[in-house]
Amino acid sequence: MSLEKLNKALTAHVNGLKEKGTAKGAEMVITKVLPPKGANGPRYVVEGYKQEFIKMNSNSYLGLSMHPAVIHAEEEGTKTYGVGPGAVRFISGTHKPHIELENRLAKFHGRESGMIFSSAYVTSLGVITPLVTETTVIVSDELNHNCIINAMKLARPAAKMIYKHNDMADLEAKMNDAVGKGTRCIVVTDGVFSMRGDYCPFDQFVKICEKFNDKFEDGVTTVADDSHGVGAYGATGRGTEEVTGAKVDIIIGTLGKAFGVNGGYVVASKTVTDFLRQTAPMYIYSNPITLGETVAVLKVLDILESEEGLKRIKHLSEMTARFEKGLVDNGYETIPGPHPVTPLMVRDTQKTADIVKWLTDHGVLGTGLNYPVVPKGSEEIRFQLNADHTAADVDYVIDVLKKYKNK
Repeated sequence: MSLEKLNKALTAHVNGLKEKGTAKGAEMVITKVLPPKGANGPRYVVEGYKQEFIKMNSNSYLGLSMHPAVIHAEEEGTKTYGVGPGAVRFISGTHKPHIELENRLAKFHGRESGMIFSSAYVTSLGVITPLVTETTVIVSDELNHNCIINAMKLARPAAKMIYKHNDMADLEAKMNDAVGKGTRCIVVTDGVFSMRGDYCPFDQFVKICEKFNDKFEDGVTTVADDSHGVGAYGATGRGTEEVTGAKVDIIIGTLGKAFGVNGGYVVASKTVTDFLRQTAPMYIYSNPITLGETVAVLKVLDILESEEGLKRIKHLSEMTARFEKGLVDNGYETIPGPHPVTPLMVRDTQKTADIVKWLTDHGVLGTGLNYPVVPKGSEEIRFQLNADHTAADVDYVIDVLKKYKNK
């Protein structure tokens, strides 16, 4: 049998996406990273372009992916243990640095236990799915990340309730609706919402959930994916819990954003992680991250918990405020907040494309987000500040946007 018929159907689907304007654009290929020079931060060489680029769409918030000590740590880890773990965890894939990293992450978040996965997306699937039984109700923010949405689909709960974005009154109303529909309730939210840079008010969120704990046989469990928050904000980089002064029951995080490496993790009680090691297929049947990556993250944690790390967090906060002020001063709409995701709200698909092209022509990489990635009317350009951006970098990007406004 050939793929002729399937190819025809798939081609029609992709062409339909293009016609609707919802297809992803061609992937840019970075061929070289140029180190900081003078007043400028790093620059990136992209295949097919002559100019160098400021990367304003990177999740590497602390700017540590090119840090010499982190690179050296990864090299040493690879020399010691090889380029891959060679097996899944329960066979022979668990190495001492994996255990050390899980313990460090648990301590970093003030939890009993930690557990690493191959990515943060997989972590959300691997945590939520096993915790959901046929008598579980899930309550979820309407703007939660795609990984949470797909985890709920995969889990097949008894019922699911979707509350309006960050609307704590609506959360309480949905919790009321959930009572009597199951024996267990899982309430899940993003810490920082990746498209907007705003965050869940954990202090209010947790108090509301606690009100309903006695109304479910297995209680109410709060879960937050703070992949964009951890390392990116909070005085010591503890993310949304530090910013709001409140803790959820289970935190999901990533090693591939602020930490600048790769992988995902969860921290919770030891009872929860013991359960997940026995039941999460994304953990049981997948190799862990490499030992080079593991040792690199351990070095990142060393840096983050040092004076250098605190300085990076402070500088990142200052650059975020500088960029946000520049947008507002030049008549652009944004969503204010302390997190380095700083959206330029365009609210129009074609204009979003026009501005992204203008930025690209002037050596700036920003991400245009249109429906269905964001709701209709919320089209935007997502900028992400990093700790290796300089004041000169920020001012240059603002000047490019100012010229667009005046052209």
